[in-house]
Amino acid sequence: MAGKNITVIPARKRVGSTAAKEKIKKLRVAAYCRVSTETEEQNLSYEVQVAHYTEYIKKNTEWEFAGIFADDGISGTNTKKREEFNRMIEECMEGNIDLVITKSISRFARNTLDCLKYIRQLKEKNIAVYFEKENINTMDAKGEVLLTIMASLAQQESQSLSQNVKLGLQYRYQQGKVQVNHNRFMGYTKDEEGNLIIVPEEAEIIKRIYREYLEGKSLVGIGRDLEKDGILTAAGKPRWRPETIKKILLNEKYIGDALLQKTFTVDFLTKKRVKNEGHVPQYYVENSHEAIIPKELFLQAQEELHRRSNIYTGADKNKRIYSSKYALSTITFCGDCGDIYRRVYWNIHGRKEFVWRCVTRIEQGPEVCKNRTVKETELYDAVMTAINRLLAGGDNMIRILEENIYAVIGDTTEYKISEINTLLEEKQKEVINLANKGKDYDFLADEIDKLREKRQTLLVEDASLSGENERINELIDFIRNNKYRTLLYDDTLVRKIIQNVTVYDDHFVICFKSGIEIEV
Repeated sequence: MAGKNITVIPARKRVGSTAAKEKIKKLRVAAYCRVSTETEEQNLSYEVQVAHYTEYIKKNTEWEFAGIFADDGISGTNTKKREEFNRMIEECMEGNIDLVITKSISRFARNTLDCLKYIRQLKEKNIAVYFEKENINTMDAKGEVLLTIMASLAQQESQSLSQNVKLGLQYRYQQGKVQVNHNRFMGYTKDEEGNLIIVPEEAEIIKRIYREYLEGKSLVGIGRDLEKDGILTAAGKPRWRPETIKKILLNEKYIGDALLQKTFTVDFLTKKRVKNEGHVPQYYVENSHEAIIPKELFLQAQEELHRRSNIYTGADKNKRIYSSKYALSTITFCGDCGDIYRRVYWNIHGRKEFVWRCVTRIEQGPEVCKNRTVKETELYDAVMTAINRLLAGGDNMIRILEENIYAVIGDTTEYKISEINTLLEEKQKEVINLANKGKDYDFLADEIDKLREKRQTLLVEDASLSGENERINELIDFIRNNKYRTLLYDDTLVRKIIQNVTVYDDHFVICFKSGIEIEV
């Protein structure tokens, strides 16, 4: 029996897509280029890379040019937003590319996981990636070992860069240097030196929002009126969402201050940002730019936001939702149980009309609250009777109101606030000093929080006093301009001057925003 004859057939080195049949003799080669920032210098680098690889591929007679895929000004730590990179991978998967050339691993990806994922995905299709700087071909036997090591180093480099950026930002925060994306920030733009400056026509919209909110309008109501007037949001959209208006009312930048590091990056690869709830230091910069809204008005808005979200009425202190559909909504109270009165449609002996009823009585019956149901016309008449009595008081009423005006800020309050500011400055310097040395500063952070709360309380008290003075002066002007006139019920007027109405079994008590009460 003849012995076995074994012939070894050497493997032929073949790089290219499995979709590329033997009839395709030339390798279809594409190049991937990327620069991570948008500076003039990097733009030049970007153009040089594109030109270099176009010439490099075309001059090789064994290659067929399959295109240049280039992302400009996009980070390499994540591939989600790299449109050209993703398009190149799709072309590879469809069998249109056999070889990808790129400058280095860091240009392809700085995330080890992403890098290896795409290399292996391409290897399954028999598609090589050649990294010019490292001289690595992923189809070589040693390619993946070297690739893993190099990609890991690239990821460390990216992490180090991210840390440097964080330190740079922290230094700028410590110096009180405010960075604001003004593109979608209504009311402000930037000058040539990068400083925030007011845009007058936009500032008027901001002032309008604060004024209407403090006059009693709801967030939805303000938005609806802005839309009706054809006013666009900062993003250029016609729809004003309640959350957008609330953010404007909460934004301290409108009083010329800036709270820095409200959010922070938790993962340098995903770029995920979360709300800073004490994870990293924050920096509050006062008077960093010109204000649109006076501080007193801003603090009054914060008080009103808190009041509207915390309306608890009735014997059981039930939470009620703020409504501004009607001027007397959520400001008309029951003199029996303390709950609010609600406007309802009632059928009285076959005749339908609007009445106002205590919510506790509606929900729990007359056994819990026996207070009366009030016809809407009767309620409106009571309010206007009180307003007309105020007007009839004329000069005598003006004199009483003027006697009730308080000082906007007392010397004692001013001294206390100044004293707290000095202490805060000292404590903050200590925190920065300890943070720079890598030492614990939690005990100081607690002290600073308490001082800030104390100062905030004083500022709110002062703003409340200032707001009361303002309302008294507004009422004085109203009396002077409407002396002896009998006025008809008007929602806008009621929102402006009435604080609340209390319904009793046989009378009403109307309280004005100036503090004056009139029984009807």
